[in-house]
Amino acid sequence: MLSYRHGFHAGNFADAHKHAVLTLLMQALLRKDTPFCYLDTHAGSAIYDLESTLSRKTGEHRAGIGLLWGRKDAPPEAADYLAAVRALNVQRGQKVLRYYPGSPRLAQHFLRDQDRMVLAELHTTEAPLLKEAFAKDRHVAVHHMDGYQALKAFLPPKERRGLVLIDPAYELHDEFERATESLIAAWNRWPTGIFALWYPIAKREALLRFYRKIADSGMRKVLRAELCVAHDDVPNRLNGSGLIIVNPPWQVDEQIRKLQDWLWKVLAVEGLGESRLDWLVPE
Repeated sequence: MLSYRHGFHAGNFADAHKHAVLTLLMQALLRKDTPFCYLDTHAGSAIYDLESTLSRKTGEHRAGIGLLWGRKDAPPEAADYLAAVRALNVQRGQKVLRYYPGSPRLAQHFLRDQDRMVLAELHTTEAPLLKEAFAKDRHVAVHHMDGYQALKAFLPPKERRGLVLIDPAYELHDEFERATESLIAAWNRWPTGIFALWYPIAKREALLRFYRKIADSGMRKVLRAELCVAHDDVPNRLNGSGLIIVNPPWQVDEQIRKLQDWLWKVLAVEGLGESRLDWLVPE
């Protein structure tokens, strides 16, 4: 039984990192007029109220989007992400930050009429909320199903262009293995697709086997983007946010570098951690 509810963590520093990078990938897809498909394997409930009981219990957004909201020094690489967050709040009659878009709502903000979105969510509480959020959008298909099964069911897409976000909760002991194996299998089905696999950085030593498996997988053009706001050996906490990006579009790596440098400056309030970007596997 899955117990994870993202409402406890919505808008935290890891969300800010993940979603700002996701926005850069979406913007790259928009450079061409041809349609694309966005697939989200662990979609959550799409929209999060930062004044809800869940969010107020942890207050994690205050060290994430709360620090970015209203900044006047945001670089161009962060502008579209922040604009999407502002747009959600304006649409709901808010002049201050109250609502935070999960990855499906963020992606929807950028979809054109020719594009399509496929969302999978297994949690019995989150899935109905997700269906309700997109009930009137004909470009969006919501499936109450396991996200790893969605990779098998919906890839490759008919559009032949697109982006897949794999963003599990990592509440199961074998989640790294499942996520890695699912990414590799999905890439084998669709080797030209763009894939982004999010992972938590709690202790770097535990990630070494994960890195090796990705590096030995046969996948090429694999970018590793990490943002740590604490030393990566601090126990019992989330120290950083990481993304493995397969087939990143041209020049997106430099955009991510500039974005992460700014995010670290704002979010690492104690000056700890680092921004790290490198090619785990070159082209």
